[in-house]
Amino acid sequence: MLNSNHQAARLVGWQPIVLAIASMLMMPMAMAQSVKPTPQAMQIFNGLDPATQQSILQALGKSGMNPSGTATGSATQATSQNSGVSNSQRNQASDQQQAQPGPPVLQGSDTVLINIDFPHATTTVVGGNAGQPAQVLTIPAPEPDVPLTDADKLKLQQLITLIRKKNPYTLSNDGALLLPGFPPMPLAGLTIDQANARIAAEPAFAALQVSITLLPLERSGAEGLKPFGYDLFNNAPSTFAPVTDVPVPADYVVGPGDTLNVQLFGNQNNTMQLVVGRDGRINFPELGPINVSGQPFTKVQALIESRVAQQMIGVHASITMNEIRSIRVFVMGEANLPGSYTVSGLATMTTALFASGGVKPIGSLRNIQLKRQGKVVTTLDLYDLLLKGDTSNDAKLLPGDVIFIPPVGATVSVAGEVQRPAIYELKGSVSADEIIRLAGGLTSNADAGRTGVVRINGEHRDVLNVKVGTAESQQLSMRNGDVINVPRMPPTLDAAVSLKGYLYAPRLVAWHEGLRLTDVIKSVDDLKPNADIHYLLIRRELPPDRTVAVLSTDLAKALADPHGKNDLVLMPRDQITVFDFETDRSQVIRPILDELQLQSHLARPTEVVTVNGSVKVKGNYPLEPGMRVSDLLRAGGGLQSSAYGTTAELIRYTTDGGKRNTTLIPVDLAAIAKGDVAADVQLQSMDTLNVKQLPQWSDQETVMLKGEVRFPGSYPIRRGETLRELIQRAGGFTDMAFIEGSVFTRDELKDREQQQLDVLAKRLQGDLSSLALQASQAGGTQGAQASQALSIGNSLLAQLKSTKAVGRLVIDLGKVAHSPPGGEDDIVLRDGDMLIVPKIEQEVTVIGEVQNNTSLLYQNGLARDDYIQLSGGLTRKADKKLIYVVRANGAVVANTSHRWFAGGNTRIKPGDTIVVPLDTERMPALPLWQAVTQIMYNIAIAAAAVHSF
Repeated sequence: MLNSNHQAARLVGWQPIVLAIASMLMMPMAMAQSVKPTPQAMQIFNGLDPATQQSILQALGKSGMNPSGTATGSATQATSQNSGVSNSQRNQASDQQQAQPGPPVLQGSDTVLINIDFPHATTTVVGGNAGQPAQVLTIPAPEPDVPLTDADKLKLQQLITLIRKKNPYTLSNDGALLLPGFPPMPLAGLTIDQANARIAAEPAFAALQVSITLLPLERSGAEGLKPFGYDLFNNAPSTFAPVTDVPVPADYVVGPGDTLNVQLFGNQNNTMQLVVGRDGRINFPELGPINVSGQPFTKVQALIESRVAQQMIGVHASITMNEIRSIRVFVMGEANLPGSYTVSGLATMTTALFASGGVKPIGSLRNIQLKRQGKVVTTLDLYDLLLKGDTSNDAKLLPGDVIFIPPVGATVSVAGEVQRPAIYELKGSVSADEIIRLAGGLTSNADAGRTGVVRINGEHRDVLNVKVGTAESQQLSMRNGDVINVPRMPPTLDAAVSLKGYLYAPRLVAWHEGLRLTDVIKSVDDLKPNADIHYLLIRRELPPDRTVAVLSTDLAKALADPHGKNDLVLMPRDQITVFDFETDRSQVIRPILDELQLQSHLARPTEVVTVNGSVKVKGNYPLEPGMRVSDLLRAGGGLQSSAYGTTAELIRYTTDGGKRNTTLIPVDLAAIAKGDVAADVQLQSMDTLNVKQLPQWSDQETVMLKGEVRFPGSYPIRRGETLRELIQRAGGFTDMAFIEGSVFTRDELKDREQQQLDVLAKRLQGDLSSLALQASQAGGTQGAQASQALSIGNSLLAQLKSTKAVGRLVIDLGKVAHSPPGGEDDIVLRDGDMLIVPKIEQEVTVIGEVQNNTSLLYQNGLARDDYIQLSGGLTRKADKKLIYVVRANGAVVANTSHRWFAGGNTRIKPGDTIVVPLDTERMPALPLWQAVTQIMYNIAIAAAAVHSF
């Protein structure tokens, strides 16, 4: 059984026995503990070069493992106390850990997918490199130790179905997997492979294949909120070494380790660097010890300058700070790396926080305490720094100071339409408005009036509705665990009308009382050319339940008569759509019809009507209040020029006694066109209007005449016109016309012939498949003949598939020209017919199994066999009995079997083609071959005649 995380191996130099080793190595760790490779397999594996061994292990996902399944190396993890470890060493170790990330481990609240099924066989491709052929390795499914009964399989199948039904699973906060019917399985801290091994060790899964997949889902809403401010420490600097190139603040307290730079000038010029000793004094030459420890730097400057001026006559001093001492402070509480830290004497509380890796998510950001000699000196609120940039409470540190981070206090979650959705820590009594301001305020899409506060009240969760920015929200005091959710305003337009469709500038228009259609569309210049100005569709939402209703109007009449009945008064949220005559309207109308379908019921059928037939835009349309036949015709773009404008049919469906009845209602279109309201039938739901087409109405039919007619070209024809009549219209034939060789083609025949060719190709392909099977089973001479026939048959099949039908109709044009119009030999023309009259021909063509396929000059008195002899005679594969002649008009004269008439003496005429077919009796019996060759020869002859013009 292959682990789902293992990839297919492509290795070099595998021998079959090494594949057996690989099959053992590719098993999951839980199975590998109980199944070991044989000593012989291990000996061969150990004999491979190290590179091949490593490639095998890496491909199997067991890098660093030997065949026995144990680790080849070990990793040690050094731990140390923070006390006494320098900042640079600690950060360097952290950087090294980040540079070598390990596989992801499972944590609490992770989402996983459980893959469970019965074991099945698996395959993998191996080899295929360095000239070695690729091999497919199939590893059978392992058999259970105890055979499963049908009852056991049924029980396991029910377990599989139950576990799959609950997918995906979310680990508990402590990282436990809760499968239905199983005790909690702790998985926190395990990799995916380790978790798979843990689950596979469950006795209930002994006969199943179980694995998990980690889904990297990101939580959304209130569950996806993160505590605010803690990412401040994500990119902390790697070192906090003392700095010497910054001004020393006036309130800096001098202490042991500081170095003072003293410059003397006047009667004595000298520069000295005096270090503050452990006793807090500096040893000043000529002045003696001076106590400076614990005093501000400005006071130390004044003290030294005063002493020099008093005790050294004519000498003045300039005091500056040279090197600043390092101090040791403690960061305790909920820090990421609590301990003692050596920082610069200019360090502040935030400096020490960064040095300690920042605050844990369970630590407070608003009540960080600075303790000095056991007393709280000040507290730091990092929210002031993050939200206001205020560092006034970022106190400077002294040696021995302790920064204590207490646990986080009360928190409130703010989700939804605020600038900074997050979890915020409270400080004192805070109102809902203050929390919103803490979150950066509302976004422009926030619906402040629908803000909800979820509050834990004892054993229940209550929801409080509050409007942000009111006295109520200013007085509502937040509690620990409250969740504020500011919803987004709905996308609906409460006081607007939308205009879209086939116009230059789709737009939104502000609605006001009394707004009409002509106020939105002031002229047809707003529409694109070819717009349908007689049918504008309006989708309307009716109060109070927003029921969808549909209206339409005639824009042309509305513009001609402002404030008339067609100039509709608009309502808020109306959607006006302008159509054109070229685009399919169903893309716009179908969603509206779907809405009408959803709000329909037994007492209110779907409000849809249909128009078919000779209208410009047929289809389904919404049923409007009071809609009549004329309105449906207007929706369909009006009648086409081919429409029968006198009457139409209206099909109406009604239900009576549980049955559906159909009623046919005649509609007088002529009366409707004259404005007769009585004839303009009012429509009902599901009505269908069918507009008939004029009798014998169709597109203009044409016939093509080519070649030796006096006036060749494309001729429109009337219904029932014959070929003789058309030839007379074309002026008859020229004196060079070869009437016997004329070609008449018809599109309908071409389509029919092509279908027959496709069917014939499929049948021939089937025969060739049978022949191929015979050739594979036969041997000796019979097998060679079958293979030869198969080769010829495949070539014949390829030619047949490439052959295109011509659609030739064999006619005797001479009889047609001399027959009476509409006589027995005359031909009724159809659209797309073509007549080709070639020039006088003097050649006879011989094709097929002859020594030389050629055309010969016609000679009176020569018979069929004479022309074959002039072409070099027959080949050995020719079929002498089935030679036939294709006349110039397309008729076929086959060989005759009468004793008193020899086929070889068949009379030949100019333009004839002699076809010598292949002798198929020399090969395995394939009856289709002869028919195929004859059809292809005939089509080729006709195609040559057609393509010559």
